[in-house]
Amino acid sequence: MARKHVLVMLTLLCAGCSADPAAPPPSSRTPLKPPSLINEVVPPQNVITVVSDVLDARTVELADGSRVRVASLAEPKACWAAASLDFARSTLLARSVRFTGLTPGEITLELEDGTDYAVLAVQRGALRPEGVDGGPLINAQEEAAAARRGLWGPPCDGSETAKSPSPQPPTMPPPAPPATSRETPPTTARPPAKTCAVAYRVTGQWQGGFQASVTVRNTGTQPTSGWSLRWSFSNGESVRDMWNASPRQSGSTVTAVNADYNPQIAPGGSVQIGYNGNASGPHSAPAAFTFNGAQCSVE
Repeated sequence: MARKHVLVMLTLLCAGCSADPAAPPPSSRTPLKPPSLINEVVPPQNVITVVSDVLDARTVELADGSRVRVASLAEPKACWAAASLDFARSTLLARSVRFTGLTPGEITLELEDGTDYAVLAVQRGALRPEGVDGGPLINAQEEAAAARRGLWGPPCDGSETAKSPSPQPPTMPPPAPPATSRETPPTTARPPAKTCAVAYRVTGQWQGGFQASVTVRNTGTQPTSGWSLRWSFSNGESVRDMWNASPRQSGSTVTAVNADYNPQIAPGGSVQIGYNGNASGPHSAPAAFTFNGAQCSVE
């Protein structure tokens, strides 16, 4: 009887061993994604930040230290590089901007009021567009060229480098009149020679604004170690932005102070500044200028 009981138990155990194992419960984990060679990082969109530095007219450093280039703008031209850098610094430096990433290191950039910086830079003549054959950038370039703004006016005139002035023949002094008497003619006091000369040219005008180029020449015998040029408007004009100098305006009086890189003007040397202005009507050249407080001749 005991042996029969043992055989029954062994039979039950063997039946349990041959049964299929129970299926495991379904996993709640998300299966791992196989690696891919495609960069799936989404570029930043409509990010507000501050421009901490301006490297050139199309390259800036943002508040996080990243250096990026504004898309669709060509490299600054050599003959207008300093002026375009001044424009970019006055427009962007320490200003809040909004940017959208296109590719690594390349962005579109908008000012606080929503103005597209690339279009503004081309419209002011600071830069040319690149890689586009139509749209707002080309329209802005055609407007700047028609008004001869920035690099479309002197000294670049739309070329890569500044054009050299044509050589002028030497001027011979007039012959002295023959003496008619042995008497010594009375001497008259001559006014002191002026130590500066200014050439002011209106290079473009449009509805509500204008652009001017101002060349100041040191006709004295001593170099400058810092300078300021002053003139007055006669029709309510105002300076909008200026390059190669910093503008200060009080009422109708404008003072252009040297930039950090051009405080010295050697005797016989000159410096050219330019600016865009606001006007309610036609703009004409001022009649008088002072340079470091001294009256200048007008060319």
